[in-house]
Amino acid sequence: MTITSRSAAPDTGVPGRQVSSAEDASALSELGYRQELHRGIGAYAAFASGFSFVSILTTVFALFALGFGLGGPAFFFTWPIVFVCQFCVCLVFAELSGKFPVAGAIYQWSRRLAGEGVGWFAGWFMLIGYIVSVAALAIAMQSVLPSIWSGFQFIGSDPSLTSVSGATNGIVLGSATIALCTLISSLGVSFMGKITVTGVTVEIIGVVVLVVLMFVKAERTPVAAVADTGGHGSGLGYFPAFLASMLMAAYVMYGFDSAAELSEETRNPRKTAPRAIITALLASFIGGGLMIIGALMAAPSLGAPELSTEGIAWVITSQLDSTMGKILLSVVAVAIFSATLAIQASASRVMFSMARDNRLPFGTLLARVNPRTGTPVITGTAVSALSILVLLINLGQAGVFAAITSVSVVIVYLAYLMVTVPALVHRIRGRSLTYGKPILDLGRWGLPVNLVAVVMGTGLMVNIAWPREEVYDPAGTSWFLHYFAVIFLAGSTVLGILAYLRVRSLPATSPPPADRVTLTEPTKGAS
Repeated sequence: MTITSRSAAPDTGVPGRQVSSAEDASALSELGYRQELHRGIGAYAAFASGFSFVSILTTVFALFALGFGLGGPAFFFTWPIVFVCQFCVCLVFAELSGKFPVAGAIYQWSRRLAGEGVGWFAGWFMLIGYIVSVAALAIAMQSVLPSIWSGFQFIGSDPSLTSVSGATNGIVLGSATIALCTLISSLGVSFMGKITVTGVTVEIIGVVVLVVLMFVKAERTPVAAVADTGGHGSGLGYFPAFLASMLMAAYVMYGFDSAAELSEETRNPRKTAPRAIITALLASFIGGGLMIIGALMAAPSLGAPELSTEGIAWVITSQLDSTMGKILLSVVAVAIFSATLAIQASASRVMFSMARDNRLPFGTLLARVNPRTGTPVITGTAVSALSILVLLINLGQAGVFAAITSVSVVIVYLAYLMVTVPALVHRIRGRSLTYGKPILDLGRWGLPVNLVAVVMGTGLMVNIAWPREEVYDPAGTSWFLHYFAVIFLAGSTVLGILAYLRVRSLPATSPPPADRVTLTEPTKGAS
């Protein structure tokens, strides 16, 4: 299919300002939807959306101590292993994003490949994962802002998230962060894109500066930095610790699909989204890997217990003066805000996409788009309100909040499998994934790449969900927390089944899934 339509582009009613080009609006129409969202995302802003979601300066900074504590210095080797898996997932997503550039990407791809039921659950799990991730990123402000200026500690004097005053203050800072992100995203995707681009540019500069400083302050060579298991065993005896330490990389390297969630607001998305997804993950892999090995090289001692508790923050405070340390912490705060904004926007687009298909309660209300700004303001507000409710769990229950944050990653990996598994089934059956003019086509590499994405993705999901006491119940005081991943996943599935049984009876307003038509032909129907 080649798009030849030259129909007039949707107009905002504002002289000189269009919602979308005629070509992009026509392509969306052929997928079954009318152009309502405004297209204000360019190539760099699309990349910034995916990169800021992964947010290596935030996640690697925060989770280095987890990986090191579980596996010692040699945990570095989990980074390239997880990357191989996620890059294969990334390639499958990039291929699909060029063929189906629709908001709520994971939900839309899944339902077009596997039908309404599987697609709905993919959207359900993505929503849960995204909403929890918004809360987890926003509350991370408590780990940064009071260290920059004590005035950010509004409640009590102990800034630690495990203390009552720290947890309560974290809820205040997190809620304020989410509220500000909601306001920015409601003002229009172009403005939101500029904020995201600014945040990502600052983050990239911060990563480069941090890596350079750590390499300059190196105490040992790269080989010496990663050769030690940190007393966690040797040979096959190190394998359990190595698997556990893999959680750090798995927690970091997801969310690159965020660029695809904004496809209906991206200019020329068939070309822009695939490139943005791939470059976001590649840049995150390179930058994050350099941060990890740089910290291991610069640490005053690889045997210091502070590496397992404070992580990179301890390396910075030990090797750099306080002024530079506060500057870097300020950059981390910017990265946290940018990441929260990106995730909040992605979550609202998934909710909007499902509501537009009448696959959520109050779908008509949730699917409304502000005609002036071209944004789904109501879904954005709903996502933020739910995220703040998740934040409230941290009030005196830091262990539960940490467990929920961990499980949110499991949920997202499960949703990813609801795309990669059906795509693999189509390839095995010899069915083409081509839709329209191929922008990115894996060709003969599609089957092996897709197979790796499924096999390794399944392994990573099981590995993250495995009920390890040192991950889900470090204090060793609660069987509930110990098996929280299994309990939470089962509970989310049961609630999902009940919700699906309710919405299944609602009249669908979406085009038919692609597995009920020929994938090589345009999907018919209109919302």
